[in-house]
Amino acid sequence: MVLKVFFPSCCSSADSGILIGHWISQQSSAVVLAVLHFPFIPVQVRKYLSEVQRATQVSISVLGSWTNSKQEKEESLSQFLEDLGTLFSHELWIQISKEGDSKFWSCSALQKCCSQRKEEEIILVYYEQRQVMLCHLHPPLHIAASAEQGAADASKLAAIFDTVAKSKVLFMTDRYDEGPIKLTHWQSDGVEASIIVELLKQASVPACMLLTFLLSLVSWICRSRVLKFWPLCFFWSKLSTCEQLGHRLQHLQVIISNKKAQNQPQLMRKANIFVSLLLDVALGLLLMSWLYRKNRIGHLADTLIPVGDHVAEELQELLQWLMGAPAGLKMNRALDQVLGRFFLYHIHLWISYIHLLSPFIEMILWYVALSACLGLTVALCILSDIIALLTFHIYCFYVYGARLYCLKIYGLASLWRLFRGKKWNVLRQRVDSCSYDLDQLFIGTLLFTILLFLLPTTALYYLVFTLLRLLVVIVQGLLHLLVDLINSLPLYSLLLRLCRSYRLAAGVKFRVLEQQDGKPLRLLMQINPLSYGSVVQTYRLPTYSCYPKDSWASLCKKLFLGELIYPWKHKGEKQD
Repeated sequence: MVLKVFFPSCCSSADSGILIGHWISQQSSAVVLAVLHFPFIPVQVRKYLSEVQRATQVSISVLGSWTNSKQEKEESLSQFLEDLGTLFSHELWIQISKEGDSKFWSCSALQKCCSQRKEEEIILVYYEQRQVMLCHLHPPLHIAASAEQGAADASKLAAIFDTVAKSKVLFMTDRYDEGPIKLTHWQSDGVEASIIVELLKQASVPACMLLTFLLSLVSWICRSRVLKFWPLCFFWSKLSTCEQLGHRLQHLQVIISNKKAQNQPQLMRKANIFVSLLLDVALGLLLMSWLYRKNRIGHLADTLIPVGDHVAEELQELLQWLMGAPAGLKMNRALDQVLGRFFLYHIHLWISYIHLLSPFIEMILWYVALSACLGLTVALCILSDIIALLTFHIYCFYVYGARLYCLKIYGLASLWRLFRGKKWNVLRQRVDSCSYDLDQLFIGTLLFTILLFLLPTTALYYLVFTLLRLLVVIVQGLLHLLVDLINSLPLYSLLLRLCRSYRLAAGVKFRVLEQQDGKPLRLLMQINPLSYGSVVQTYRLPTYSCYPKDSWASLCKKLFLGELIYPWKHKGEKQD
């Protein structure tokens, strides 16, 4: 049996004493947590260890002795520390001794039952106690073929990490405490603390109480029956600004909740949400300050109306081109003139609508810029809604063209089945055989001919307005992707990975140190941090938006058949 002794590097220069730690019998491993120095009374040591064991729920005991022979006269302590094994009940008594400044230590294990030393079967593993204490070990995201072996190794490693993490109470005593117990561990020179953090903790209590009251008031207003009437609930579900405000409201409720995080993932989620909100509001304030400087809002309002007129003129020229002979194609003139004049009438209505709103454009932009104080994501969602409103006529053109084109496609498909003596069974959702008489075949042939010769004209209008609609959708999609990136990116976890990579551990690696004949094998345990991709995958925040579930083949099929496409639908919404 190979005995593995995990020794903290911070105790390598500690004075002689006894080793305090946890024995893991299943792994034949001893995890040293601290060195207890002289003078001490064994009764007080047992009492202290029992109190720590009740607080940490970890079986902490005296594992052995530690000898740091800095001078020759201290070599007599070795026999005395060996005799201490009779005072503390433990099956295996570990003796580690360091001679002067030597890197090679002597390590032996004494079985009380047979009093036999075992030096050649000991592996001494050095570990950074602070890093192991503060880090969080993550299970592997991708399970390999040897999944059982990997899971077993991860559980063994997790037992060591949990032992150090649960022994936090043991590390709260330092050398300045006036008590009978003197320990050496990673905080023995002073407990780590931050005055800024403590002040923020004290100031966060009244701030959280105020935010809780305001959020409860806002939640009560959102749940009121006034917002459940048809026009208001319809706009609430369609506008991305309302969706984003509701999403941020949920984030604020999570942050100011008085419920303590139960585990590490919940704590990281709160921290990621808090940093995401801070960055969102900071970027929004920067955008607001930039817009209000040098009267940029006024210049933007003065530019918006000419741009709208220019877009309308370009659409009119496009329709005039389609009403002629586009690219030398011969269209059905009657249908071409009807569709062209119909769309031109909508453009005239749109120009009148834009000029009617022109006196209020600057005031609208002023309030939109003011809303940036709620966050950059809110401003981007408002911009997306404004683009949707300003391009509503393009959406109408797309819907008209798609419906007309879809009607002709399905009509041609139905009439084509008539020629083959088949029909669509609505009840059974399948194609069945059917016999038609001569009149039905004549009318079907006539309708098929009419729809077939009118299809190129309709398809051309549908193609042009679909391309315009896709252009608008791409712009809105980029805005939604940017909002989704800010909402879901785990910024705190990424900063933690950048500054303190050991806090997010994917595993460990062991480096073999210099060896000497007759001395135990020495290993240095180092933490492998999570990769940035794994950090994003593990701690990515959920968002309210969802990506289209349609594949590229399904999307092309819908475009060919003229079905309406809503690529930025939210969850829970029904599609036509």
